[in-house]
Amino acid sequence: MFYLFLAEGFEETEALACLDVMRRAKLSVQTVGVTGEFVISSHGVCVKSDISADDIDFEEIEGAVLPGGMPGTLNLENDKRVIDCVKYCYENGKLVAAICAAPSILGHLGILEGKTATCFPGFEKELKGANHTAAHTETDGNVITAKGAGCAVEFGHAIVAKALSKEAADKVIEDMQCL
Repeated sequence: MFYLFLAEGFEETEALACLDVMRRAKLSVQTVGVTGEFVISSHGVCVKSDISADDIDFEEIEGAVLPGGMPGTLNLENDKRVIDCVKYCYENGKLVAAICAAPSILGHLGILEGKTATCFPGFEKELKGANHTAAHTETDGNVITAKGAGCAVEFGHAIVAKALSKEAADKVIEDMQCL
């Protein structure tokens, strides 16, 4: 199971476009309400989460996905359940993916040390120890980072490519008419 975390102030395109790509690829993914069952995005979109952060099953986890947005990123980082899940995934070779401002969380946890990563412009200094690029997405080991909302479909593609295969990811993107 992949868990895509939603906290008050998340960036809706980064969360929902990525979720859509993952579900089209038939990955098991649930949205996780960090700040409640109904979570309001940074642009006022209300999304009902599939489960609560209290319901995460570490035995079934395949990865953690962190959308950016403000104050969503700060709300994710301030939640111990999110941090515990991200650390568990990273330490156990599971996928850890973050987009926009959310790679800063990975930087603060030391996860990006020696890794190639990208983020929303202005957050570069938060990627502690990373080799920062301005690419739309970067995959380094079990860590995927992406730049921002305009890269959300590509971010989903990178997750599917890592979780399944590049061919499976390409098929979803082609079916969506993105190629």
